Amino acid sequence: MFKFSLLIAASAMTIATFTGTAQAASHEGAPAPATNRIDTQRHDAPELSAYGEHRVGVRTLEMVNPDQIDILAIDPAAEKPAEWPRYDRPLTVEVWYPADSAAEGSQEFKAFLRDGKTEVTLVGQAMRDAAPLAATEAFPLVIISHGYPGNRFLLSHLAENLASKGYVVASIDHTDSTYRTKAAFGSTLVNRSIDQKFVLDEIAGLADEEGNFLNGLVDAGNAAIVGYSMGGYGAIISAGGGVTQTAVDYSWGGPHGTLGVHLSGSDSHNALPDPRVKTIVAFGPWGRVLNFWDDETLKGIEKPALFIAGSIDDVSGYEKGVRAIWQGATGVDRALLTFDNANHNAGAPMPAPAEADKVDEELGFNLAEHYNDAVWDSVRMNNISQHFVTAWLDRHLKGDESKAAFLDLVPNSNDGVWAKEDDGTNKPEHTHWHGFQNRTAKGLRYEVLNAGE
Repeated sequence: MFKFSLLIAASAMTIATFTGTAQAASHEGAPAPATNRIDTQRHDAPELSAYGEHRVGVRTLEMVNPDQIDILAIDPAAEKPAEWPRYDRPLTVEVWYPADSAAEGSQEFKAFLRDGKTEVTLVGQAMRDAAPLAATEAFPLVIISHGYPGNRFLLSHLAENLASKGYVVASIDHTDSTYRTKAAFGSTLVNRSIDQKFVLDEIAGLADEEGNFLNGLVDAGNAAIVGYSMGGYGAIISAGGGVTQTAVDYSWGGPHGTLGVHLSGSDSHNALPDPRVKTIVAFGPWGRVLNFWDDETLKGIEKPALFIAGSIDDVSGYEKGVRAIWQGATGVDRALLTFDNANHNAGAPMPAPAEADKVDEELGFNLAEHYNDAVWDSVRMNNISQHFVTAWLDRHLKGDESKAAFLDLVPNSNDGVWAKEDDGTNKPEHTHWHGFQNRTAKGLRYEVLNAGE
């Protein structure tokens, strides 16, 4: 039987803790303590990773999706129930948003580590409950979906970075999949895409609610889904990639065929892809190596997609995993960013908090392994991800064609040639990756396939 512990024990580490100096504040005001920073920008960060022009606010929302199948109440060993047990499914959602230029608020927030027991303080640029920007035009929506297990803060470095650039970002705590609620894996398989669609609907409703802080601030009709690992699995389903009958029939999966709600070609799955979602970004999406999709079902993906992966991902797989998904999504334009020699944690998780440098006897590994990579520095990977996700979303959600140059690259970064005139203009032979400083575009690949290829 597949060992689901692989989903979270995703790589040994060489850097046990991160306590790096935070970037210089991009806005006026006293800097917060330089401990467990999520907003660090290295000296060699690519151009588009830099924080944008907006101050950032953050708020916590509690949502309830009524009358959902209660996967945990279904006994896989018993007979199939005549009717599925139902419950009202709670979801906690963290929302980052552009804030008023004079906004104030604490820049610290609390989050639990992988053990689900240790609560730590993280520090970024987002200000708690800050007044929202009085925008003249609503900002696109980005929904973030964490791994199994994870929480809504795992990709917080990306969330607040995007918010500073004119996005509203909603990151979900997926019930039964967080560090503190980790339960039957079948709940994650069934509920990921349903949660994503529900949060999209809820944000849209709040945006129309007079007096709500999101009113006039967010355009839920212009949205993207960003998912990591199982969040990427959910994003693929939300984008139209229905699962195989093999996946539905797994005895360790959705009990008694409950995953059939996402079966490729079924009425329920055909109704899932939402026209408000314009694109997806999937970090290390899980499922292909276990045949949750095949070449036929991947053709159902109908949203342009950016895939991000490590070339030695031993959780989701690379050649037969993420790369195979990218190759199989022939119905859309799509790109694959590869961190050579990185494992499953490529680009998505925030740097390991200092308190994570300890072995948890119950889990059997150092908690920092959940965040770090054995080869790549976490901040370096985060900066590169911020750069590429910004370029991708600006093109697909904002129609910003000036970002095309950041995505028109020689496939292997190591092949790029730096050749500049004295005035800084490019010589004809210049092929170094656009937006990367000289000698910094190394160990990366960016490959593009168009619809039909």
